[in-house]
Order: sequence, then structure tokens, then C-alpha cells
Amino acid sequence: MIDKQLLQKRFSANAKTYDQFANVQKKMADFLLKQLLMKRSDSSPLHILEIGCGTGYLTAKLSRHFQNATITAIDLAPGMIEIAKQRISGKSIHFLCGDIEEMELYDRYDLIISNATFQWLNDLESTLSRLSSILKRDGMILFSTFGCGTFHELHTSFQRAMQKLQLETNARLGQSFYALEDLLKLCEYSVQQVHPTAAIFGTEVFETERFHSVKDFFTSLRKIGATNSNQGSYCQRPSVLKEMMNIYEQDFQENGHIIATYHCLFVEIEC
Repeated sequence: MIDKQLLQKRFSANAKTYDQFANVQKKMADFLLKQLLMKRSDSSPLHILEIGCGTGYLTAKLSRHFQNATITAIDLAPGMIEIAKQRISGKSIHFLCGDIEEMELYDRYDLIISNATFQWLNDLESTLSRLSSILKRDGMILFSTFGCGTFHELHTSFQRAMQKLQLETNARLGQSFYALEDLLKLCEYSVQQVHPTAAIFGTEVFETERFHSVKDFFTSLRKIGATNSNQGSYCQRPSVLKEMMNIYEQDFQENGHIIATYHCLFVEIEC
């Protein structure tokens, strides 16, 4: 389970450095927008709900492409909302700070869109069902999240370190992510209860980043607030972490840089 208070605190604290380090998240936002424009260039959505607007990177692009639309942009972290308000403002954009899993939404929307946020939800199935119920006829849900291949180098290094030190534990670094096939099944079950004829499509893309060291990689995650926010225990033994970093830098190094893979999942739901 995600500790939402801790998550909120970390994203707010790092809102000012988020854009500097969130390179993959920006690529994901651009990919989402490209998908959207291919589908809705002729019939612009009039009422848009954006979940997890962050610093407003995607919000600003939506506003430019759909100038007649009203946008409701939600984020859990007040620090992110403040940066987003500095980036973009106007009568047609309404920012709300809150947890989408707890908020009551009474409007209905032509488009519900979310970039790199749904991995932070504790009950994605229930949330998708709720969102489906506030989607207008012929509306669309479009979102991206991270898949099970994300940071496979880190997780492999961690498991090798545990084995080398002869430690047995179920602990892992961070939360688990979906495979695309499993995510699509969840979406189908959640959405088609409300919209039986909904069409659901998925795409996966692998992005890589390169860092001089594992320490630099961890710093980049911390600077966007995306460090472990799970409730419960996870391994923090210095000996394990030191061994993991050594293995990472030995086994996943190319031309003097370590590799970090992002498994990016994109889902399109047409109702």
C-alpha cells in the first residue's frame, strides 16, 4: 500500500526540481498527447479531467491544443499545484488539490487523461470504475503508467545482492507494477461494468536513461519525489544496499554509464 501522506510530502518538497529530472515522464506526456490528437483532432473535447497534473507540463499542452475546453487538473501534492499555476492560468483551467481515490466528482467529462500517475493508486480497479461513471457518452480515458519491466536492472541487482549475502526476505525496492496484459484485463473488468461496449487498447514502450553512477540514479528519483512510499518494511541494510550498488555498476554498465529502464504503458479506453 502507498502511504499517501508520505507521497504528498515528497512530491511537494521536490516540485521545484521535478521538471529538471522528469525526462521520461515528459516523453510519456508527449506520447499521450500524440495519441489523443490522432483520435480527437476533429472533435475537440469540451470538458477535460486531468489526474496527476504535477507541474502542469501536459496541462499546458492540452490548453494550447483544445482552446475551447474547460480543464479540471487534479494533483495530490500542493507543491506541484503551485508550480502548475505559475506555468499556466486562465478561466478555463481549474486546479484542485486532492487524492482522486477519495475525491467526489460531480461533473461529467469528454476526456479523462492521466500521465505517469496511476502507479501511485492503491485501488486502480475501483478508481477506473468510478472514472468510467463520470465519462460522457463517446468519451475517452487515456492514461500512462509504469509497467513491470521498470528498473529491472535495480531489482535484479537487489536480488543478486540478497543471494550473495545469503539473506532470505520478501522485501523489494518500491511497489510492483503491472504487465500490459494484466493491466488491460483490469481495465476491461473495471470499465465494461459501466460501459459494456467500451473498446480498450494498450501500447508499451521502453525508455532508458543513463547515469554516471547508481547514486546519481537515486538522486534523480529523489529530485522528482519518486522514492519508495510504500507502507510496511523494506530492506534498508547498509550491507545489502552497498552490495546492490556494486552489482548494479558491474552488471548493467555501458560505456561508463549505468542503465535504468522505464517500461511505459499507455492505455486508451473509448466508450
